[in-house]
Amino acid sequence: MALSRRALLAAVAGSTLAGCGPSAGGGAAAPAASASVSEAAEASAISAATPSEPPTPAPTTPTNPTNPTAAPGRPEPSRAELVARYGGTEPKQWGMEVTGVITELPAGESATALTFDACGGPGGNGYDADLIDFLRKRSVPATLFLNARWIDANPDVFEQLAADPLFEIGNHGTVHRPLSVTGRSAYGIAGTGGVGEVYDEVAGNAHKLAGLLGRPVRFFRSGTAHYDDVAARVVADLGERAAGFTVNGDGGATLSAAEVRQEIAAAPPGAIVICHMNHPGGGTAPGVVAAVPGLLAAGRRFVRLSDVLR
Repeated sequence: MALSRRALLAAVAGSTLAGCGPSAGGGAAAPAASASVSEAAEASAISAATPSEPPTPAPTTPTNPTNPTAAPGRPEPSRAELVARYGGTEPKQWGMEVTGVITELPAGESATALTFDACGGPGGNGYDADLIDFLRKRSVPATLFLNARWIDANPDVFEQLAADPLFEIGNHGTVHRPLSVTGRSAYGIAGTGGVGEVYDEVAGNAHKLAGLLGRPVRFFRSGTAHYDDVAARVVADLGERAAGFTVNGDGGATLSAAEVRQEIAAAPPGAIVICHMNHPGGGTAPGVVAAVPGLLAAGRRFVRLSDVLR
Protein backbone atom coordinates (compact mmCIF):
# COMPACT_ATOMS: atom_id res chain seq x y z
CA MET A 1 0.00 0.00 0.00
CA ALA A 2 1.38 3.39 -0.91
CA LEU A 3 1.99 5.86 1.88
CA SER A 4 -0.73 8.13 0.51
CA ARG A 5 -3.27 5.30 0.94
CA ARG A 6 -2.13 4.83 4.52
CA ALA A 7 -2.51 8.52 5.17
CA LEU A 8 -5.99 8.43 3.66
CA LEU A 9 -7.03 5.58 5.95
CA ALA A 10 -5.60 7.45 8.92
CA ALA A 11 -7.65 10.51 8.06
CA VAL A 12 -10.82 8.46 7.66
CA ALA A 13 -10.39 6.38 10.80
CA GLY A 14 -9.26 9.23 13.05
CA SER A 15 -7.43 6.99 15.53
CA THR A 16 -6.08 4.53 13.00
CA LEU A 17 -3.41 2.21 14.38
CA ALA A 18 -3.95 3.51 17.86
CA GLY A 19 -6.46 0.68 18.29
CA CYS A 20 -7.58 2.81 21.20
CA GLY A 21 -11.26 3.52 20.84
CA PRO A 22 -14.09 1.39 22.16
CA SER A 23 -15.06 -1.42 19.81
CA ALA A 24 -16.83 0.08 16.84
CA GLY A 25 -19.49 -2.65 16.85
CA GLY A 26 -20.29 -2.98 13.18
CA GLY A 27 -16.88 -1.56 12.40
CA ALA A 28 -17.77 1.99 11.40
CA ALA A 29 -15.21 4.62 12.26
CA ALA A 30 -15.66 6.03 15.74
CA PRO A 31 -16.73 9.68 15.94
CA ALA A 32 -13.86 12.11 16.34
CA ALA A 33 -15.06 13.17 19.77
CA SER A 34 -15.07 9.58 21.02
CA ALA A 35 -11.61 9.02 19.64
CA SER A 36 -10.33 12.13 21.39
CA VAL A 37 -11.72 11.02 24.76
CA SER A 38 -10.18 7.57 24.36
CA GLU A 39 -6.83 8.96 23.26
CA ALA A 40 -6.80 11.36 26.20
CA ALA A 41 -7.53 8.48 28.55
CA GLU A 42 -4.68 6.47 27.11
CA ALA A 43 -2.31 9.42 27.30
CA SER A 44 -3.25 9.92 30.96
CA ALA A 45 -2.78 6.21 31.70
CA ILE A 46 0.58 6.21 29.94
CA SER A 47 1.76 9.18 31.99
CA ALA A 48 0.77 7.46 35.22
CA ALA A 49 2.26 4.12 34.23
CA THR A 50 5.55 5.29 32.73
CA PRO A 51 8.35 4.16 35.05
CA SER A 52 10.86 6.70 36.30
CA GLU A 53 13.39 3.93 36.79
CA PRO A 54 14.26 1.18 34.31
CA PRO A 55 11.99 -1.88 34.52
CA THR A 56 13.12 -4.79 36.65
CA PRO A 57 14.37 -7.50 34.29
CA ALA A 58 12.77 -10.91 34.27
CA PRO A 59 14.91 -13.86 35.36
CA THR A 60 17.76 -14.49 32.96
CA THR A 61 18.23 -17.58 30.83
CA PRO A 62 21.32 -19.70 30.25
CA THR A 63 21.71 -18.40 26.69
CA ASN A 64 22.75 -15.00 27.94
CA PRO A 65 23.48 -14.40 31.62
CA THR A 66 23.24 -10.64 31.17
CA ASN A 67 19.72 -10.46 29.76
CA PRO A 68 17.36 -12.96 28.14
CA THR A 69 16.32 -10.60 25.35
CA ALA A 70 19.80 -10.20 23.90
CA ALA A 71 21.22 -12.48 21.25
CA PRO A 72 23.43 -15.28 22.58
CA GLY A 73 26.90 -13.98 23.30
CA ARG A 74 25.86 -10.32 22.95
CA PRO A 75 24.82 -8.65 26.21
CA GLU A 76 21.91 -6.27 25.97
CA PRO A 77 22.98 -2.66 26.49
CA SER A 78 21.69 -1.07 29.68
CA ARG A 79 19.36 1.90 29.85
CA ALA A 80 22.25 4.15 30.86
CA GLU A 81 24.43 2.89 28.01
CA LEU A 82 21.75 3.64 25.43
CA VAL A 83 21.10 7.08 26.88
CA ALA A 84 24.82 7.81 26.63
CA ARG A 85 24.97 6.42 23.10
CA TYR A 86 22.01 8.27 21.61
CA GLY A 87 21.14 11.04 24.08
CA GLY A 88 22.57 13.78 21.86
CA THR A 89 21.39 12.37 18.53
CA GLU A 90 18.68 14.28 16.71
CA PRO A 91 16.25 12.18 14.68
CA LYS A 92 15.95 12.92 10.98
CA GLN A 93 12.84 10.84 10.23
CA TRP A 94 9.44 10.35 11.86
CA GLY A 95 6.40 8.35 10.87
CA MET A 96 5.38 4.88 9.77
CA GLU A 97 8.16 4.47 7.21
CA VAL A 98 11.59 5.27 8.62
CA THR A 99 15.01 3.72 8.28
CA GLY A 100 15.27 0.53 10.30
CA VAL A 101 11.55 -0.31 10.27
CA ILE A 102 10.39 -3.33 8.27
CA THR A 103 7.35 -2.47 6.16
CA GLU A 104 7.26 -5.45 3.79
CA LEU A 105 8.62 -8.94 3.37
CA PRO A 106 11.94 -9.53 1.56
CA ALA A 107 12.07 -8.84 -2.16
CA GLY A 108 10.73 -11.72 -4.19
CA GLU A 109 8.67 -13.17 -1.32
CA SER A 110 5.19 -14.08 -2.54
CA ALA A 111 3.63 -14.82 0.83
CA THR A 112 1.62 -12.46 3.02
CA ALA A 113 2.20 -11.90 6.73
CA LEU A 114 -0.89 -11.32 8.84
CA THR A 115 -0.10 -9.46 12.06
CA PHE A 116 -2.53 -8.62 14.84
CA ASP A 117 -2.03 -6.08 17.63
CA ALA A 118 -3.47 -6.24 21.14
CA CYS A 119 -3.01 -2.76 22.60
CA GLY A 120 -4.24 -3.18 26.17
CA GLY A 121 -5.31 -0.61 28.74
CA PRO A 122 -7.46 2.18 27.26
CA GLY A 123 -6.52 0.66 23.88
CA GLY A 124 -8.72 -2.31 24.72
CA ASN A 125 -8.18 -5.52 26.72
CA GLY A 126 -10.70 -7.55 24.72
CA TYR A 127 -9.93 -10.83 22.98
CA ASP A 128 -11.33 -11.64 19.54
CA ALA A 129 -11.81 -15.37 19.93
CA ASP A 130 -13.72 -15.61 16.63
CA LEU A 131 -10.68 -14.26 14.78
CA ILE A 132 -8.21 -16.63 16.43
CA ASP A 133 -10.57 -19.61 16.05
CA PHE A 134 -10.85 -18.93 12.32
CA LEU A 135 -7.06 -18.74 11.90
CA ARG A 136 -6.73 -22.05 13.71
CA LYS A 137 -9.49 -23.68 11.67
CA ARG A 138 -7.83 -22.70 8.41
CA SER A 139 -4.26 -23.25 9.73
CA VAL A 140 -3.31 -19.66 8.90
CA PRO A 141 -0.19 -18.55 10.81
CA ALA A 142 0.14 -15.04 12.19
CA THR A 143 2.36 -12.80 14.30
CA LEU A 144 0.61 -11.45 17.39
CA PHE A 145 1.95 -8.18 18.84
CA LEU A 146 0.91 -8.09 22.50
CA ASN A 147 1.11 -5.15 24.89
CA ALA A 148 2.13 -5.78 28.52
CA ARG A 149 -1.20 -4.48 29.81
CA TRP A 150 -3.16 -6.82 27.53
CA ILE A 151 -1.08 -9.77 28.74
CA ASP A 152 -1.79 -8.88 32.36
CA ALA A 153 -5.52 -8.69 31.60
CA ASN A 154 -5.58 -12.01 29.69
CA PRO A 155 -3.08 -14.39 31.34
CA ASP A 156 -4.89 -17.61 30.43
CA VAL A 157 -5.43 -16.58 26.82
CA PHE A 158 -1.79 -15.52 26.59
CA GLU A 159 -0.66 -18.97 27.71
CA GLN A 160 -2.84 -20.61 25.08
CA LEU A 161 -1.58 -18.36 22.31
CA ALA A 162 2.04 -18.73 23.37
CA ALA A 163 1.73 -22.52 23.32
CA ASP A 164 0.23 -22.61 19.82
CA PRO A 165 2.94 -23.10 17.16
CA LEU A 166 0.67 -21.46 14.59
CA PHE A 167 1.35 -18.10 16.22
CA GLU A 168 4.43 -16.05 16.91
CA ILE A 169 4.39 -13.59 19.81
CA GLY A 170 5.76 -10.10 19.21
CA ASN A 171 6.41 -7.15 21.52
CA HIS A 172 3.81 -4.33 21.36
CA GLY A 173 5.38 -2.27 24.10
CA THR A 174 4.93 -1.72 27.79
CA VAL A 175 2.26 1.01 27.74
CA HIS A 176 1.59 1.35 23.98
CA ARG A 177 3.51 4.52 23.09
CA PRO A 178 4.71 5.90 19.76
CA LEU A 179 8.49 5.49 19.75
CA SER A 180 10.27 8.85 19.74
CA VAL A 181 13.36 10.27 21.41
CA THR A 182 11.81 13.75 21.38
CA GLY A 183 8.32 13.07 22.73
CA ARG A 184 6.45 13.28 19.42
CA SER A 185 2.86 12.06 19.56
CA ALA A 186 0.61 10.22 17.12
CA TYR A 187 -3.21 10.23 17.11
CA GLY A 188 -3.18 12.11 20.42
CA ILE A 189 -1.04 9.52 22.20
CA ALA A 190 2.13 10.97 23.71
CA GLY A 191 5.33 9.39 22.48
CA THR A 192 8.30 8.35 24.54
CA GLY A 193 10.10 11.45 25.81
CA GLY A 194 13.72 10.40 25.39
CA VAL A 195 16.08 7.49 24.87
CA GLY A 196 15.49 6.24 28.41
CA GLU A 197 11.76 6.09 27.86
CA VAL A 198 12.29 4.30 24.54
CA TYR A 199 14.24 1.70 26.50
CA ASP A 200 11.43 1.41 29.07
CA GLU A 201 8.80 0.96 26.38
CA VAL A 202 10.73 -1.71 24.46
CA ALA A 203 12.70 -3.54 27.13
CA GLY A 204 10.00 -3.50 29.80
CA ASN A 205 7.72 -5.77 27.79
CA ALA A 206 10.60 -7.63 26.16
CA HIS A 207 11.82 -8.75 29.59
CA LYS A 208 8.28 -9.67 30.58
CA LEU A 209 7.79 -11.76 27.45
CA ALA A 210 11.18 -13.43 27.75
CA GLY A 211 10.36 -14.45 31.30
CA LEU A 212 6.97 -15.85 30.27
CA LEU A 213 8.10 -17.56 27.07
CA GLY A 214 11.56 -18.68 28.17
CA ARG A 215 13.05 -17.10 25.07
CA PRO A 216 13.44 -13.62 23.58
CA VAL A 217 10.95 -12.23 21.09
CA ARG A 218 12.27 -11.09 17.74
CA PHE A 219 9.93 -8.34 16.59
CA PHE A 220 8.66 -5.09 18.11
CA ARG A 221 5.84 -2.84 16.95
CA SER A 222 5.32 0.50 18.64
CA GLY A 223 1.97 1.85 19.74
CA THR A 224 0.43 3.50 16.61
CA ALA A 225 3.30 2.03 14.50
CA HIS A 226 5.10 5.40 14.59
CA TYR A 227 8.87 5.68 15.10
CA ASP A 228 11.73 8.05 14.61
CA ASP A 229 14.96 6.73 13.16
CA VAL A 230 16.93 7.04 16.41
CA ALA A 231 14.30 5.08 18.34
CA ALA A 232 14.40 2.40 15.63
CA ARG A 233 18.15 2.10 16.22
CA VAL A 234 17.50 1.60 19.93
CA VAL A 235 15.10 -1.22 19.11
CA ALA A 236 17.80 -2.89 17.02
CA ASP A 237 20.39 -2.47 19.77
CA LEU A 238 17.99 -4.20 22.14
CA GLY A 239 17.98 -7.25 19.87
CA GLU A 240 14.59 -6.81 18.18
CA ARG A 241 13.48 -5.75 14.71
CA ALA A 242 11.09 -2.83 14.42
CA ALA A 243 8.00 -3.80 12.45
CA GLY A 244 5.70 -1.58 10.45
CA PHE A 245 3.22 -2.67 7.81
CA THR A 246 2.33 -2.57 4.14
CA VAL A 247 -1.46 -2.81 4.35
CA ASN A 248 -3.64 -1.29 7.05
CA GLY A 249 -6.19 -4.06 7.26
CA ASP A 250 -8.70 -2.73 9.77
CA GLY A 251 -7.96 0.97 10.20
CA GLY A 252 -7.09 0.66 13.88
CA ALA A 253 -10.08 -1.60 14.52
CA THR A 254 -12.49 0.99 13.07
CA LEU A 255 -13.30 -0.39 9.59
CA SER A 256 -16.42 -2.34 8.75
CA ALA A 257 -16.24 -6.01 7.82
CA ALA A 258 -16.66 -5.14 4.15
CA GLU A 259 -13.82 -2.61 4.31
CA VAL A 260 -11.54 -5.06 6.11
CA ARG A 261 -12.29 -7.70 3.48
CA GLN A 262 -11.47 -5.23 0.72
CA GLU A 263 -8.15 -4.18 2.25
CA ILE A 264 -6.92 -7.70 2.98
CA ALA A 265 -8.14 -9.19 -0.31
CA ALA A 266 -6.15 -6.51 -2.15
CA ALA A 267 -2.94 -7.13 -0.19
CA PRO A 268 -0.14 -7.77 -2.69
CA PRO A 269 2.37 -10.61 -2.42
CA GLY A 270 5.06 -9.70 0.10
CA ALA A 271 2.74 -7.53 2.18
CA ILE A 272 2.69 -7.20 5.95
CA VAL A 273 -0.93 -6.69 7.00
CA ILE A 274 -1.74 -4.99 10.30
CA CYS A 275 -5.04 -5.62 12.10
CA HIS A 276 -6.20 -5.85 15.72
CA MET A 277 -7.23 -8.80 17.88
CA ASN A 278 -8.42 -6.86 20.94
CA HIS A 279 -11.78 -5.57 19.65
CA PRO A 280 -14.24 -8.48 19.47
CA GLY A 281 -17.52 -7.55 17.84
CA GLY A 282 -15.88 -5.17 15.38
CA GLY A 283 -15.28 -5.63 11.69
CA THR A 284 -11.88 -7.30 11.91
CA ALA A 285 -12.85 -10.95 12.40
CA PRO A 286 -15.68 -11.09 9.82
CA GLY A 287 -13.55 -9.15 7.35
CA VAL A 288 -10.64 -11.57 7.75
CA VAL A 289 -13.02 -14.53 7.48
CA ALA A 290 -14.38 -13.10 4.22
CA ALA A 291 -11.00 -12.28 2.66
CA VAL A 292 -8.65 -15.12 3.55
CA PRO A 293 -10.40 -18.10 1.90
CA GLY A 294 -10.28 -16.42 -1.50
CA LEU A 295 -6.58 -15.69 -1.11
CA LEU A 296 -5.93 -19.29 -0.07
CA ALA A 297 -7.89 -20.56 -3.06
CA ALA A 298 -5.77 -18.38 -5.31
CA GLY A 299 -2.62 -19.99 -3.90
CA ARG A 300 -1.57 -17.27 -1.48
CA ARG A 301 0.68 -18.50 1.32
CA PHE A 302 0.57 -16.94 4.79
CA VAL A 303 3.59 -16.73 7.07
CA ARG A 304 4.73 -15.48 10.43
CA LEU A 305 7.37 -12.74 10.25
CA SER A 306 10.09 -15.05 11.54
CA ASP A 307 9.36 -17.56 8.77
CA VAL A 308 10.83 -15.22 6.14
CA LEU A 309 12.78 -12.56 8.07
CA ARG A 310 16.09 -13.50 9.62
